[in-house]
Amino acid sequence: MTRKLLFSILAISASLATLPAAAADWSQWRGPERDAKSPETGLLQEWPEGGPPLAWKTNGLGSGYSSLTVTGGRIYTMGDLGDGQYMMALAEDGGKLIWKTRVGDGHEDGRGGSRSTPTPDGERVYAITTGGDLVCLGTAKGEERWRRSLPEDFGGYLMKAMGSYEWRFSESPLVDGQHVVVTPGHIEALMVALNKETGEEIWRTQGRRLGPVGADGAGYSSAVISEAAGTRQYVQLVGRGLIGVEAESGKLLWNYNRVASDIANIATPVVHGDYVLGSAGYGTGSALVKIRKDDEAFHADEVYFLEADVMQNHHGGLILHEGTVYTGTGHNKGFPLAVDFMKGEVVWGPERTEGADSAAIVYADDRLYFRYRDGRMILIEATTDAYHEHGTFMIPDVEKQSWTLPVIAGGKLLLREQDNLFAYDIRAR
Repeated sequence: MTRKLLFSILAISASLATLPAAAADWSQWRGPERDAKSPETGLLQEWPEGGPPLAWKTNGLGSGYSSLTVTGGRIYTMGDLGDGQYMMALAEDGGKLIWKTRVGDGHEDGRGGSRSTPTPDGERVYAITTGGDLVCLGTAKGEERWRRSLPEDFGGYLMKAMGSYEWRFSESPLVDGQHVVVTPGHIEALMVALNKETGEEIWRTQGRRLGPVGADGAGYSSAVISEAAGTRQYVQLVGRGLIGVEAESGKLLWNYNRVASDIANIATPVVHGDYVLGSAGYGTGSALVKIRKDDEAFHADEVYFLEADVMQNHHGGLILHEGTVYTGTGHNKGFPLAVDFMKGEVVWGPERTEGADSAAIVYADDRLYFRYRDGRMILIEATTDAYHEHGTFMIPDVEKQSWTLPVIAGGKLLLREQDNLFAYDIRAR
């Protein structure tokens, strides 16, 4: 190797070492793959006291718990603004409002506001109002293209809620090819696929008695795509537990009932190969099942069931990373916990933290971002070694439950807090 070539290689290596974070979109609910994981790298591994620097802040998002999607230089979300429920598009750089469109009546009853996270797909964006309307808007100007009512068109309803209020529809639509997939919850339309361009029905899933545990109706979860047992399918957590629906036909392939509560099933399932992990709060627990096909029949074989005192995710989600499941465990708790995915054995935890109540979590660049109901953010190392914290701060101006799922996109940590949106710069310098 010549001296000149060696210097050239060293110069290139030095320039690569100083490149900024590899930015990526957060294109749907729970990120690009619906697994709450961002592919971004070059992010802060430790937070300074008080948290990472605030890049910008905006407001006007209204009330609600809808998370964000980020793609094509835009941020999409929903919120209640007094005269109704709105979907809106903001500029990714600075959060300036581009458009907002009224999509339905508001949901203000103490725990009100929007729930669904919009799903953009090219020139269209889809979301579900709390009243159960699936709406399709144009991404350029926010004009309505079409809408379908889950209750009126498909007899849709939710499993029972607790108390005098209703939590209402919370699902974030899944776009897969020409399909927009949603979950009305009726036994004759447990799940439906619609043409994403026109809203016309492609298929509907004929349900059946799914077991004695839980309650009939849709849950508060969102569907994910699986290729278990060599068949493309949509996996969902409904009122009676886990289900798998054939993507091509809408046929109900399998179900698993034991992991259902009778009040609210919320956490998005985790899929990996032939395996599905589900969890529910209210003293329920967690289960891993293996999907297999025997002749023409599909089966969900229980690999293990973890009782509620070992692992139950009320809401906030579960993350599978390098064979380990990370979550916040406990009903109305967010105690960090690591569990071996295949064995169901506790790796570490549960750990008590400064955060209060449930935690919504995402992953990026070897770190877990825990957002607690009281607005506390905690940065935790994604490792099987032990529990390691790497920084904490409080989200400003928290007035209600701080439940919205964090988003990582473009080197920013985006935190929706009701009417406000905070963008923190988490790129390593």
